[in-house]
Amino acid sequence: MSSPMSAGRKADSDRRRQRVVKAINTAAQKGSRITVSGIARQAGVDRTFLYRHRDLLALVHAAELEPAERDSSAGTSAVSRASLQADLANAQARTVRLSARLQQLERRLSQELGEQAWRESGLGAPTNIEELQRTITRLEQRNVELTEALEEREADLVAAREANRELTRTLNQRGGRGQP
Repeated sequence: MSSPMSAGRKADSDRRRQRVVKAINTAAQKGSRITVSGIARQAGVDRTFLYRHRDLLALVHAAELEPAERDSSAGTSAVSRASLQADLANAQARTVRLSARLQQLERRLSQELGEQAWRESGLGAPTNIEELQRTITRLEQRNVELTEALEEREADLVAAREANRELTRTLNQRGGRGQP
C-alpha cells in the first residue's frame, strides 16, 4: 500500500512527465531545435529530471535526430509519433516496474526454497523446540530412574553373591565333617 505522500510524488512526477512529452511534441511540430535544456525549460522541469528518467531522455534524443516535418501532414505525423513515444515511455516505465517486481519475487522464492531445504536437511532448528525440550526432560528423568534401579540391582546382586558365598562356605564346612 502506498502512502498519500508517495502517491502525491508519483502524481507530480506523472504531471511533469506529461509536460515533457508535450514539450517534445510541440517542438517537433513547430520544427524547433530540440535540446535537453530547451525541452526542460519548455516543460518547466530541471534537466536532472530528464537525466533521472532515461525513457524521457531517450525521447528527447530521438526527437533531436528526426528531421523537422514541413508538409501539411506534419500535424498528423507528429501526433502519431508523439503517441508512439508516449507508448514507448509507458512501456519502458512498466518494464522497469516489472523488472523490480521480478527481482523481488526471485529473492523471496530463493529465501523460501532455502529455508525449506534447510528444514528438510535436518541442519536447521526444529520447528517445535518446546516439545523437544519436554521430551529431553522426560528422557533425563527416565535416565535417572533407570540409573537408580540399576544401582539397586547391583547392590542386590552384590548381596546375593555374598549370601551365595556364605552358603557355599557353610556347606563346604558341613561337607568336610561327613555330614550329608
